[in-house]
Amino acid sequence: MMAAHLRAVDGEKLGLGQALKDGYSEPVPNSEEKKEKIILSNKAGESKSPYVRAHSSNPVAWQIWGDEAIALARKENRLLFVSIGYSACHWCHVMERESFENEEIAAILNDAFIPVKVDREERPDIDRIYMNFVQATTGSGGWPLNVFVTPDLEPVFGGTYWPGPTSNTTLFEDQVDFLGILNKLSTVWEEQEERCRRDSAQILQQLKNFAAEGTFGGRLGEGADGLDIELLEEANQHFASTFDKKNGGFGSAPKFPTPSKLSFLLRLAQYPPVVVDIVGAEDCHKAQDMAITTLRKMARGGIHDHIGNGFARYSVTADWSLPHFEKMLYDNAQLLHVYLDGFLLSRDAELLGVVYDIATYLTTTLAHPAGGFYSSEDADSLYKRGDSEKREGAFYVWTKREFENVLGSQTEPILSAFFNVGEHGNVEPENDAHDEFIDQNVLAIVSAPSTLASTFGMKEEEVVRILKEGKAALRAHREKERVRPGLDDKIVVSWNGIAIGALARTGAVIKGFDPVKSEEYLGSAIKAAGFIKENLYDESTHTLYRIWREGRGETKGFADDYAFLIEGLIDLYEATFDDKWLHLADDLQKSQISHFYDSSGSGAFFSTHSFAAHVILRLKDGMDTSEPSTNGTSASNLYRLSSLLNDDSYATKAKQTVAGFESETLQYPWLFASFMPSIVAGRLGLKGVVVSQGEEIDGNGNKKIKEFEKAPRGGLGAFARLDSGSTWLRERNGLLRNFGLDGKTRILICENGTCRDEGNASEAGLVKEPPLDDLGGVTAALPVVEEITAVQDKGLGAIQE
Repeated sequence: MMAAHLRAVDGEKLGLGQALKDGYSEPVPNSEEKKEKIILSNKAGESKSPYVRAHSSNPVAWQIWGDEAIALARKENRLLFVSIGYSACHWCHVMERESFENEEIAAILNDAFIPVKVDREERPDIDRIYMNFVQATTGSGGWPLNVFVTPDLEPVFGGTYWPGPTSNTTLFEDQVDFLGILNKLSTVWEEQEERCRRDSAQILQQLKNFAAEGTFGGRLGEGADGLDIELLEEANQHFASTFDKKNGGFGSAPKFPTPSKLSFLLRLAQYPPVVVDIVGAEDCHKAQDMAITTLRKMARGGIHDHIGNGFARYSVTADWSLPHFEKMLYDNAQLLHVYLDGFLLSRDAELLGVVYDIATYLTTTLAHPAGGFYSSEDADSLYKRGDSEKREGAFYVWTKREFENVLGSQTEPILSAFFNVGEHGNVEPENDAHDEFIDQNVLAIVSAPSTLASTFGMKEEEVVRILKEGKAALRAHREKERVRPGLDDKIVVSWNGIAIGALARTGAVIKGFDPVKSEEYLGSAIKAAGFIKENLYDESTHTLYRIWREGRGETKGFADDYAFLIEGLIDLYEATFDDKWLHLADDLQKSQISHFYDSSGSGAFFSTHSFAAHVILRLKDGMDTSEPSTNGTSASNLYRLSSLLNDDSYATKAKQTVAGFESETLQYPWLFASFMPSIVAGRLGLKGVVVSQGEEIDGNGNKKIKEFEKAPRGGLGAFARLDSGSTWLRERNGLLRNFGLDGKTRILICENGTCRDEGNASEAGLVKEPPLDDLGGVTAALPVVEEITAVQDKGLGAIQE
């Protein structure tokens, strides 16, 4: 709606998009004498970002975003060409090869523009502003994100990938090649600068207006009355209408995992009964089925790295068979949360196997030795050692002959049938724009061990053994012979926060039946939290910094860094009951409110600081995208902290944050799935449980803790444990100052504004789930088990390790 409005206001096109197609007119002669042009030098090597530094050998004289580049553009009166991407982005690398390594294009960029390279993971604020512009003026967005902006940083023209002079990519209808764009824009700016500035200022003002209209326009504290539980029903109906019953997921290709949607669907039946009654018990059950089906389809698809670990960012095809091969920390951390909930609700050992798979990926491939998690792995790599040109997915694809050579004649047919490996590959030509997948196979599970046992005339246990041994052989070959994709070894606070929470919850869930892995995963979460506290948090000013790579970066944390880290720290506290993590979460919450909260407007959190330099538009992140909404997550954090700390001011801020997005949420509730737990909490409240442990070795307090640790996420709640070391929490929450000091195990239940001491009641405040230890398939899913046994769901869980 916003895009359509901006693309055609009063019947006229805005911006220079149409001018580039129709040509410009009425040139204004420039009577000024030509100034002596400066010669730019490439400064990309001065950046700490691996993505930016990778462009240091380009003939394009890349500048680094900041005071110097902007001052230079103003001095020379040039447009800035701002190119935004990230290390794992396939099309970013394609555009670099086709255009930024091209001498003709470099000469134009260096002579007529100020070219600036930006890592979107370092500067999500800049990315969001100009992505809003590109989406509004073109109707789509993505990366690389390329925008021409005035010296005052107002956007003039933008888009995503533009083919370069050496491109063999088929042009879309009306798509302009990059060389043509540069030639026309340099002339238009020189001869029609006033028009450029007028159009860009007009579009920027409309973006500001739409940003303001997107949040509730009333005074702070008003609104939210229309945000009722029925919105969950409406969101669920929308997801059901777009659900792909055959392949799982939503919509058609390209298809993304959308963890926020899956989390919403899994939570529905876990809310209080009044929510289930409104949505409908049958619809809640169907919602869970949609999510579980999607999780299974993804786990078996090509988007999942079956030989190594982890998931790619998205699938080019509707059936999850062909991914874009980049792997992102934020995707895998969110998916760990969702697969964990899926397992807890389904008790499906296949999903537990995926939980181990993702947790292993985070704690090995993406783990920094001193703590914290790296950002991503590239999609492109060299096909074999000695090659000079990278190819998409080269590390992950296989030919039939490779399978034969690595596995041998006895084993190869079984694994080929299992993974859909064929002589001529399994990638359709229409999905192979650069002929990189000819005769190549992307591995995806298309058969079950029981089926293969029947086909090849052997026992199912023998098939499972062959599959496991075959996978190990393929992995050994891949690690030895292939060139691993590039690793973006930045540590980004926001994404680390998601990973910390997911690993903490995983460690708590598996503690009862796999204490070794539990300690490993929980230890990794603790180590990461400690690394961030030590290296990226200024305790004297209570300020976060966003990036660590070869030392702390200069960029201060954004609202999402605070939101996701606070959430992870609350999860870590509820897995360890170590007060210091809750204390840090509380300090960070106060800082997030101080730096980002809109206390004079409609409430909610801006993405950027009020004092941020070179920010032409302060936005509030409301909708879920590839990451959960910053404001949706912040509202949940505030409610949880309000319960844990008995702090009503946090609950008030939570309600105001939700109210800030009332207008958009009422229209499109399915775009705001992360807000739904807070909408329920705002209507029904949330339950807090406090266990003060006495001297009983295995009393009712321990039972309540174990039940809580194994509960899937549903409605917002809080769980605290007090012992002799809980000094800070007793001081921060006056309600708990003297609770349980008599040495006896006591249980306190707080809900609906009141608290009651349940003493040592055996069923206080929690609903029992079937014990995980009783699951027959769990043992088979554990990666440490040597004996291979048949497990549920046709044995698929046994081969997920």
